[in-house]
Amino acid sequence: MEHLTPKQAYEYLHTTREAVFIDVRSEMEFLFVGHPDGSILIPWVDAPDWEINPHFVSHVKTAASINRPVVLICRSGRRSVDAGLLLEQAGLKEVYNVLHGFEGDLDDTYHRNKVNGWRFDGLPWTQT
Repeated sequence: MEHLTPKQAYEYLHTTREAVFIDVRSEMEFLFVGHPDGSILIPWVDAPDWEINPHFVSHVKTAASINRPVVLICRSGRRSVDAGLLLEQAGLKEVYNVLHGFEGDLDDTYHRNKVNGWRFDGLPWTQT
């Protein structure tokens, strides 16, 4: 798995049109916190059980078709690493993780979006 900063991921997604951009956060995060433009939601862990999605790999394989690169993002870049490792174990060859995720690391006062991340870098996102 290769790790990209949010700006590198944004550039990669615009130069590699066949890449699939997957947001692995929960549906609630995707809808209420917002999500990167062009990303699709395939939760790694979601309500109501908060267990690893048993269909995660098959849903990603469907979205990525045969051999399309997969770029994963989560809140801080941690869940997406675990999801990426599972995808690699399942045979996907080109898996990328967005470092610092959508909201970034916590600052000294335990707030996000103040240190790094997709939103901090001013990259396009939507809140629906």
